[in-house]
Amino acid sequence: MESGFPPWLFWALASASFAALTAIFAKVGVAEINSDFATFIRTLVILAAAGGIVAATGAWQSPGTVPARTWLFLVLSGLATGASWLCYFRALKLGKAAQVAPIDKLSVVLVAVFAVAFLGEKLSAANWIGVVLIGGGAVLLAL
Repeated sequence: MESGFPPWLFWALASASFAALTAIFAKVGVAEINSDFATFIRTLVILAAAGGIVAATGAWQSPGTVPARTWLFLVLSGLATGASWLCYFRALKLGKAAQVAPIDKLSVVLVAVFAVAFLGEKLSAANWIGVVLIGGGAVLLAL
C-alpha cells in the first residue's frame, strides 16, 4: 500500500533528527576537550559504525571494482566532510548550539545553488523562494 510519502522522506527526516542530536551531543562533548580531538573521536565512532553496517549487510565490495572517478569524488566528499566537521565542532566550542546549527544548515542553500551551477539541476520559482526562506530563517535563528 502506498503511503503517499516519497520513499526518501523517512530517511531525510531521520537524517535531520540525528543531525539535531549531533549538535546537542557535540556541544556537551566539546566542553572539556579540544574541538579537533573531539572531531577525531567522532570520526573513529563513525568509521566503526559504518564498517559494522557494511559487514553486517554484506555490502563490502573490492576497492578495485570502484571506478577512478567515483574514488575521486568520494575522496573529495570525505575531505569536505572532514573540513565541515572540524569547523562545526570549533563553532560549537565557541558558540551556542542554537546559533551554530542554523548557520551550518545554510548548507541547504549552498547545495541548491551548487546543484544548479555545477550539476545543471533546475529549480522552480517556488523552490527559489524556499531557498531564500531557508537562508533568511537560518540567519534569524542565529541572531
